[in-house]
Amino acid sequence: MPRTPSRRTALRGLVAGSAVVIGFDPFTRSWAVTDSGRPLSGVPRLDGTLLTDDASLGADADDFGHIVHRRPAAVLRPGSVRDVVAMVRFCNRHRLPLAPRGQGHGTNGQAQVEGGLIIETGPLSSIGPVRTGSSHVTVGAGAKWSDVAKAAIAHGLTPPVFTDYLELSVGGTLSVGGLGGQSHQSGAQVDNVVELEVVTGAGELLRCSPTRHPDLFHSVLAGLGQCAVIVGATLRLVPAPETVRHYLLPYADLQTFLEDQQLLATEGRFAYLEGQVSADTAGAFNQFAIEAVAYGPPVGDTPDDTALLRGLRYETSGAQITDLGYYDFLDRLAPSVAALKEAGLWAYAHPWLNLVLPGRSTADVAGALLDALTPADLGPGVVLLYPLLREHLHAPLLRMPEDPVPYLFAVLRTTPPEDTATVRRLLNANRSAYEKVQAVGGTQYPVGSVPFQHADWKRHFGPVWKRFAEARKTYDPKGILVPGQGIF
Repeated sequence: MPRTPSRRTALRGLVAGSAVVIGFDPFTRSWAVTDSGRPLSGVPRLDGTLLTDDASLGADADDFGHIVHRRPAAVLRPGSVRDVVAMVRFCNRHRLPLAPRGQGHGTNGQAQVEGGLIIETGPLSSIGPVRTGSSHVTVGAGAKWSDVAKAAIAHGLTPPVFTDYLELSVGGTLSVGGLGGQSHQSGAQVDNVVELEVVTGAGELLRCSPTRHPDLFHSVLAGLGQCAVIVGATLRLVPAPETVRHYLLPYADLQTFLEDQQLLATEGRFAYLEGQVSADTAGAFNQFAIEAVAYGPPVGDTPDDTALLRGLRYETSGAQITDLGYYDFLDRLAPSVAALKEAGLWAYAHPWLNLVLPGRSTADVAGALLDALTPADLGPGVVLLYPLLREHLHAPLLRMPEDPVPYLFAVLRTTPPEDTATVRRLLNANRSAYEKVQAVGGTQYPVGSVPFQHADWKRHFGPVWKRFAEARKTYDPKGILVPGQGIF
């Protein structure tokens, strides 16, 4: 049941162009909607809470990017999947926009809604029994990957792919793709989903998989929330190591760094493979490091340094090799994140740039973008550059260049949010970088802050656009879901 306010609480949205007031009626003890004072219909009774207080609305009018601020009319903290179904049907009936929100890690208002409903998926955080026989686990959309990892590792299993930061929701990363250092071997997180439970924009609760409503399944994974709200997912698990060996290998030039990365990706020597770029003392981004991890027993043998590093042209004097527990490796960013929060930098603006480059053009394009980058424009952020293997990336809506070894190029900028002129300039720089990458057949990985219009999205999805648009009409016919993406 919603919490009874001390006085009538009103929230404003838009229904068919008319001002709408949704409030709690103390006489009928139910939420009601009126259009210019005329009753339309009641908001359903809920197991959870529908919030309209300033603190809740203000919190969900922001995200990790701290750039876009769209204030919702209400926030649902569901007590059950039934609540999500009921409120999606309500919003569909009255054409109110809505968006699910996991950990709020969007960078450009993607999961914000002006005058609509935010569904916080955090309460839907259940983690079902780990099925060791079939190596699956079913979890709620609001479950964090850190908790999923711990639950699986307790049974000697693990999801095969993680993003670098573990405190993200399962529903959130499955909506965008979920790339990480294991993607060169195991694809994206969306490539390791067995089944989804979703609520469509029309309010239908459905299970979908590659064989059951496959059009819906493939339109939800990496579908940016445009066809349905993910409420649960069944994930594939694989055997987990107990320990790992972590290698940080420095390089002095981009070409050698990229060539060695491609060699490692195609040979599959390491279970995890990423790369970092940093500036020298003069501010030039010409320092490179391969970050690689080999899994130990019981997944594999004790790592053999000589075999794993054979033929690589890194600067041996600066190499760092460390043994870690498996979960310690997965959660290695936790101390850095804690330090950023302590310093107040977590609350800075994050106009991130996330692109996927064709391998054949990576040296030229990434080189030019790095030449133009300054430490001031990056701030206390990081630059990532690492290879994927196209053959392992199967989700139709996770758009990849037509190249066997594309590279993820991420400039994770951090800048004071009050410096709006700098934020605007960096957003423009992101757009310019995207256009350079798109011109050579690259794409954006849509977790960053690249200004995009409808025509850009059509070009981004290219050959799968027609099917995506048809799925949108089928499963969200009134177009209420996740307007912050700006796709339709």
